[in-house]
Amino acid sequence: MREIKWGIIGCGGIAHMFATSLEALENGTLLAGASRTPGRAAGFAAKHGMERVYGDYEALVADPDIDAVYIATTHNFHFENAKLCLENGKHVLCEKPFTVNASRAQELIGLAREKNLFMMEAVWTRFLPAIGKLRELLAEGAIGKVLTVKADFSIEGRAFGPEHRLRSKALAGGALLDLGIYPITFAAIVFGEPPVRIQSSVVLDDTGVDERSFYLLDYEGGRRAMLSSAFTHSAPTEGIVCGTEGFIRVPGFLWATQLQLHRTGEEPVFFDEPYGEGENFRFEIAHAMECIAAGKTESDIMPLSETLSIMQTMDTLRAQWGLEYPGE
Repeated sequence: MREIKWGIIGCGGIAHMFATSLEALENGTLLAGASRTPGRAAGFAAKHGMERVYGDYEALVADPDIDAVYIATTHNFHFENAKLCLENGKHVLCEKPFTVNASRAQELIGLAREKNLFMMEAVWTRFLPAIGKLRELLAEGAIGKVLTVKADFSIEGRAFGPEHRLRSKALAGGALLDLGIYPITFAAIVFGEPPVRIQSSVVLDDTGVDERSFYLLDYEGGRRAMLSSAFTHSAPTEGIVCGTEGFIRVPGFLWATQLQLHRTGEEPVFFDEPYGEGENFRFEIAHAMECIAAGKTESDIMPLSETLSIMQTMDTLRAQWGLEYPGE
C-alpha cells in the first residue's frame, strides 16, 4: 500500500491521540499540522516529529504533498474545515460529530462525491476489534433475536466550568453531540438501521445546551434502544445487548477491549481484544488509509449514509428540545 501523508487541522487534545495512533502504523506519515492558536502547532510538531507547521488552514490545504487531512477542531468548525479540504482536493477524515446537523452533512457528502474524494466521519468505536467480534456474534445468532440495547456515556462534570466547550452553544456543545453520539452509534451498530420512532427527555444547562439527555429509540419489530449521556455525573460506561437467548455486555463500549457473552443457562464467555495504550484511533486510521490507497470514496464500515442517518436522529432529538446552534 502506498504511503499516505497526513495533515491535521486543529492541534488540541484529540489531535495528539490521532498522531500517537498514526505513529503505530506503517504506510502513514504525519507531515503537517495547522492551528490558529499561536505556538500550538509548533508545540505539537515538537512532540510528534511533524515536519511542517502552518498558522492557518488555507496554507495547509495548499500543501501539494498532503494526501489527506484529519479535522480535529471543535464541532462548530467541522463543516467549514471539511469543505475547505475538499475544495482543495484533500481526502477527509473528520472527527465526530461530522457536522452540527444533517443538512450540512448532506452538502459535504455531495461535494466529496463531486470531487471524487474519500471522506469519512471518525467514529473510532466502529473499527475496534471488539466491536467487530460483537458483529460476528450477533450475525451468528449467539443470543437469539436481539430485542433491546442499553447504553450510557456520562462523565463527572466538576471540571467543566461555564467557559468549557461542552457548555458552549457557540461551539455546538452539549452532551448529545459530544457523548450521546456514542450510545446512538452503538445502537446503530447492533440494529443496522434507523429508528422508526424517537422519544427523548432533556435537562438543559444554564447556557442552553443539554447537560443530561435521554433517548428512547424504537425499531421495526418491537426492538428498542434505551440510551443516555451527560456531563454532570459519572456512571458505568457500558453497552448491553439483550436477546431472546442471552445478553452481551460490552464494558466501556466506546473504547471496548472485551466482550462478555452470557447465554441463558451457560457459564459466561469472555472475548479479549486489547490494543496498545494511546492507539485508540489506529484501526480507523488504518481503514481510512486502505480506502484511500484503493481509490474508494467512502468506507463500507462507516459509510456516509450512516453518518447522515445518525445526524438526522440527533437533529430530531434537538428539535424535540428546542436546541439550536448559532447559524443553523
